[in-house]
Amino acid sequence: MIANYHTLRLILGDQLNPKHSWFAEIDDHVLYVLMELKQETDYAPHHIQKVVGFFKAMRLFETELSKQGHHTLYLSLNHPENSGNLGTNILNYVKKYNIQNFEYQLPDEYRLDQQLKNICAGLSIGSKACDSEHFLTDRKFLGQFFKGKKTFLMESFYREMRRKYSLLMEADGKTPLTGRWNYDAENRKKMPPGQAIPDLPSFNRDVQDLVAMLENEKVQTIGEICADSFDWPLTRAECLKVLEDFLRNRLTLFGAYQDAMTTRDTLLFHSRLSFGLNTKMIHPLELVQSVEKYWQSHPEIELASVEGFIRQIIGWREYMRGIYWHTMPDYGKMNYFDHQEPLPEWYWNGKTNMKCLQHAISQSLEQAYAHHIQRLMVTGNFSLLLGVHPDEVDRWYLGIYMDAIEWVEITNTRGMSQFADGGIVGTKPYVATANYMHKMSDYCTQCTYDRKKKYGEDACPFNSLYWDFYDRHRNKLERNPRIGMMYRQWDKVSPEEKEKIISRANYCKKKVNAL
Repeated sequence: MIANYHTLRLILGDQLNPKHSWFAEIDDHVLYVLMELKQETDYAPHHIQKVVGFFKAMRLFETELSKQGHHTLYLSLNHPENSGNLGTNILNYVKKYNIQNFEYQLPDEYRLDQQLKNICAGLSIGSKACDSEHFLTDRKFLGQFFKGKKTFLMESFYREMRRKYSLLMEADGKTPLTGRWNYDAENRKKMPPGQAIPDLPSFNRDVQDLVAMLENEKVQTIGEICADSFDWPLTRAECLKVLEDFLRNRLTLFGAYQDAMTTRDTLLFHSRLSFGLNTKMIHPLELVQSVEKYWQSHPEIELASVEGFIRQIIGWREYMRGIYWHTMPDYGKMNYFDHQEPLPEWYWNGKTNMKCLQHAISQSLEQAYAHHIQRLMVTGNFSLLLGVHPDEVDRWYLGIYMDAIEWVEITNTRGMSQFADGGIVGTKPYVATANYMHKMSDYCTQCTYDRKKKYGEDACPFNSLYWDFYDRHRNKLERNPRIGMMYRQWDKVSPEEKEKIISRANYCKKKVNAL
């Protein structure tokens, strides 16, 4: 006998918010559906931990909803009724249950937003899109905030968010605590060799059944997984435990070492909450208010740590989402430098002699994680210097990281990292020589290449590629006020020296897969 449901509500894999108003009451006429879809596993080469993490988190979420009394339908990837396509599945269940109304939460990817609009247009029943009740701004806020402006300065957006939500503000609600808005300059210290790094909370669970299912369904993935001890936090309760660990053990030194890199550890003092945050298991305002409250009762923690973390969440994260919805779909096609090179082969296996790239990529393949500086100033920096097509860079970043969802990935990758948007997000390209790697990490002391050399067989490739990048893009960059000094420095180099540097860069580009 088919149950008498009136409304079908769709829950996407990044909408695992138990606090959503949908779930405030039990309604026997509402059926919630979650689906594992081939269309989602196959549009990019995802890390196996990412696929498993999403599917397991979805299953745990559905189980909790069911325990609460909600009516749920879960389509595993191998379910006989699962076509692998979102639209086909919805149409099938609308018909099977004689559904009269279809509802969904606004998706965060343009691709899915368009697909769901098309699905609704093809339905002969009522349909409704609801807010996901997660973000601190709506899709149009950034465009309205910067209306009439040529540039979208993140700092202005961030200050508005601080005022709007009364975070780290004086009693007047207008002035930041201590009179300073931003402590970024204090957040760039190198990790000392003897610095202790706290252990992580453990959530080991067996996911061998999911791994076997992916193999049987021939889902192509990248990376590695410990299937009998999968250790990502996948429920709200586990995210709250991670937050507690961050407050007690990591917040104190987060600010100082948030940009640091070392072969000694992966997470350092970062929170490990990005997956839980991006799947909406924890709310951004809840997160930053918890950090501010903890700091208020622990005055020994420097304000730079607290402000740096809050800036990442209410500033950068919300800003990037605003950029995404203001510029898509055009943003996904931008290629300011007309870069066309393929991604080096070793981005998929970590087999390079450059220690910084070897470590950052191998770590990403092993753990589906790298922190923001590894992404921006190591892997992103190199692909930009090399001239890799932004499509290839996007595809890699979207697939390899556990927390990568297009709205946050593409704006960081194509915008901040690759400057493919021509300056919408960043005021200049984020490129650097080996000097930056040495300043912020212990990579260079363990490397095959010499960080001090610009040319020669053992010269660090970053050095020659850096100057080659500026040389070949001079017409687009020399009038940038933040870059003029680099061209004045380059112009002082003798023609003979320039030739050696460019020759080394050309060699590195030609032989990149052997570096």
